[in-house]
Amino acid sequence: MVTFPSLWLPILLSGVLVFVGSSVIHMLLRYHRNDFRRLPDEDSVMDALRPLGIPPGDYIMPHAEGMDAMKSEAYNAKLDAGPVAVMTVMTSETFRGMGPQLAKWFVYCVLVGAATAYVATISLAPGAEYMVVFRLTGTVAFLCYAMALPQRSIWYRQNWGSTLRSMFDGFVYGMLTAGAFGAFWP
Repeated sequence: MVTFPSLWLPILLSGVLVFVGSSVIHMLLRYHRNDFRRLPDEDSVMDALRPLGIPPGDYIMPHAEGMDAMKSEAYNAKLDAGPVAVMTVMTSETFRGMGPQLAKWFVYCVLVGAATAYVATISLAPGAEYMVVFRLTGTVAFLCYAMALPQRSIWYRQNWGSTLRSMFDGFVYGMLTAGAFGAFWP
């Protein structure tokens, strides 16, 4: 039986590989650069929102408290008048220093490696062939990194192109994870 602690190296290595791989994707390949579009007359929108002092968080407008409210005349008038939006408000510090987000991303990558290791320990025997380890761990890591992403496009109308590009990233991350586990499987 392969024990979870015996997989510390592929867990950490997969976290490092995915962290570096994602840096290459976002800083060198840059195919995500158009995932978000600029608002028409961005300055006016920012000037209009700034005095409202909206705290950081996720918002939807118009907002309905429940199904009955969604049937009301007032809610439907707001829908008709528009705009309809889902937005996340952040602090300006979010984009000034990405250190905290990068640290959280690395921890997340290691956690995906740990989840992958757990499934592998209950599924694979010591000395399993490289491709058997690769297939299983790559599948688990891909599922962790990619399969929740379509929910944003299904429910909140996030651009499908952006979602599919991020899912492709998840495939790459899964393959990097699989390579680490395949190479260092006990």
